[in-house]
Amino acid sequence: MKNILAILVLLMVISDLHVHACTSIIISGKYTPDGRPIMWKNRDIDTYQNAIRYFNDGKYSSLGLIDSDDPTGKSVWIGYNSAGFAIMNTASYNLIMKDTIDAKDHEGIVMREALMQCASVGEFEVFLKTCKKPMGVETNFGVIDAYGSAAYFEVSNFSYKKLDVNDPAVAPMGYIIHTNFSFTGDPNSGSGQIRYKTAEDLFYQAAQQKNLTIRFILQDVSRSLWHSLTKTDLKKSFSDNPAEQKFMNFTDFIPRYYSSSAVAIQGVKPGENAEFTTMWTVLGFSLTSVVTPLWLCMGKDQPTMVMLDKNGVAPLCDKAIKLKQQLFPIKQSYGENYINVNALFNGAGTGIMQKLKPLDDMIFDEAFKRLDSWRNNKNFKQEIPEFYRFLDQIITAKYMSLFGI
Repeated sequence: MKNILAILVLLMVISDLHVHACTSIIISGKYTPDGRPIMWKNRDIDTYQNAIRYFNDGKYSSLGLIDSDDPTGKSVWIGYNSAGFAIMNTASYNLIMKDTIDAKDHEGIVMREALMQCASVGEFEVFLKTCKKPMGVETNFGVIDAYGSAAYFEVSNFSYKKLDVNDPAVAPMGYIIHTNFSFTGDPNSGSGQIRYKTAEDLFYQAAQQKNLTIRFILQDVSRSLWHSLTKTDLKKSFSDNPAEQKFMNFTDFIPRYYSSSAVAIQGVKPGENAEFTTMWTVLGFSLTSVVTPLWLCMGKDQPTMVMLDKNGVAPLCDKAIKLKQQLFPIKQSYGENYINVNALFNGAGTGIMQKLKPLDDMIFDEAFKRLDSWRNNKNFKQEIPEFYRFLDQIITAKYMSLFGI
C-alpha cells in the first residue's frame, strides 16, 4: 500500500510539473512551398485565458501573446517585432538536473526583452551571451528573422546550445521539433516524448508531400487527435448518435486539456518587406476556436476578438473556453483526461469541430487571397482595417448562430 501511495503522489507531482508543456516546430524557408520560414507553438498552460497585446516601448514595436491576467504584458509567450524577428519557447525539463538557483520561470520576461531589442537571430545570440546571469530559465527558445535565419537555442541559467534549422547536418528535413526536453540535455529525463513522436510522424509525412504550410500546421497538427503510441485517432472514434456521450482517454495528444492557444508565425523571404510577417493566431482551446491572422503594422488596432475587453478577456478565447466545457463534462478528479468525442464529431455532422471547420476554412482562404494581393500593393495597410472588421463581425455572428455564445 505504501508503494502504491508513493507512486500516486509521484504521478501527481509529475502531472503538475508538466502542465507547462508545449509542442513547437521551426521550418526553414528553404523547405516551405512559398519559401517563407514558419515557427509554431501549441501552448499548454493552466492559464487558459490568453490575449494579444501590442507593445511600442522598445527599440522595436512588437505583437505578442500574453496571459490575460498579465494585462501590461510583463511576459510574452510567442510574438514578433517590427524588424521581422520572432521568438517562442517550450519549457525544458532536462537541462537543469540539480539547481539551487532561486530565479525561475523567467522565460516570458526574456522573450519580451528580446522582442524589444533584437532584430535578428544573430543579435539574439549576442543577447543571450551578454544578459545577466543566472537567467532564471530552462527552456528551448525558437527564433526566426527577416534575413532567412532560423534556430533553436536550448538555454539554462548560465549557458546555451544553438541548433541551426538551416544546417542540413542538424535539420536534414528542414525542420526541428521541440516539446519539453532538450536534445543537448540529460537523455534520460525530460517530458513530451510521445507528443514529439506524434509531431514527427505528422511533419515527416507532410514534408514528403511538400505540405509544410501554415494551414497544415494549424488545422492538422494543432488539432490532431492522432496518438503515436496507442495508434488511436479520436476523429474516427465517434458514434452516429450526436446525443450519445462517448468518452475517450485524452492524454498526451498534441492538443491537451491544458492547451490555451496555438500560434504560427510566418516570416518573410530575404529582401521581402518585414511588414508581411503574419501571426496566425488560434486563441483559446484549439479544438473549439478558429484562426485569426494578425499584422503588427496595424499597431494597437488589432481585431477586438483577440484583444482584452472591459471584462479582462479576449472574446474569442472566452468563447472557445465556454465550448470546451462541453467536451469535458466530468468534474470529478482526473475528469480532464476524458473527452466526449461526440461533442467534437458525430455522424450527424453537428460536432463542434465539424461546425467550425467552414468558418476556419473561409478565414484562411480570404486571408491568403488578400496576402497575395497585398504583396504587390504598396497601399496594402489601408485595406487591413476593413479585413479586421470583417473578421470580428463574422466570428461574432458565427459563434452566436452556431452555439449561442
